[in-house]
Amino acid sequence: MRGEFVAVMGPSGSGKSTLMNLIGCLDTPTSGQYWLNEQPVSELSDDELARIRNREVGFVFQTFNLLPRATALHNVELPLIYAGVSSKERQRRAKAKLEQVGLGDRQSHKPSELSGGQRQRVAIARALINEPALLLADEPTGNLDSETSSEIMLLLEQLNSGGQTILLVTHEHDIAAHARRQVHLRDGKIERDFVVAEAGAT
Repeated sequence: MRGEFVAVMGPSGSGKSTLMNLIGCLDTPTSGQYWLNEQPVSELSDDELARIRNREVGFVFQTFNLLPRATALHNVELPLIYAGVSSKERQRRAKAKLEQVGLGDRQSHKPSELSGGQRQRVAIARALINEPALLLADEPTGNLDSETSSEIMLLLEQLNSGGQTILLVTHEHDIAAHARRQVHLRDGKIERDFVVAEAGAT
């Protein structure tokens, strides 16, 4: 549902990655239908799926996936280069996103000059640059210590409070507790689906 913050949990092999790939338009379902932002994704061609992915879905990964020799600003700009946006507009939007994630003063820094938490903030800014309908976060705190993980989860909560729809995959219960809804998978089926009483509780 639009505006939700959902955590998907489950043991290895439960279907978390498959579900993430389907929702992120990386795979297409073998049966049934999937609609994203009023578009029947399950019926689209590969080229159309790529366009939907670039426009409607922002991805955040455990490993950050930043270009090591590029500045934070250039890393955030990247999706806009592929979209054909002008240099001036790219920089304006990338600076705004870095400000949004609290890194306005780190624009010229390269990943090696940033902490793990700062790198993940850059990755989140990049994922948000096209104003996606959906932010998919796959174990976004997996490489971070507990204090930094809490900071990243607080940022995701703030983004969700601003209206961003977020789907988070995690195996950590304290991380999932930040979401407003939890879906637990087992053997490819939904085992539990419930609203968290106190979002952000640990």
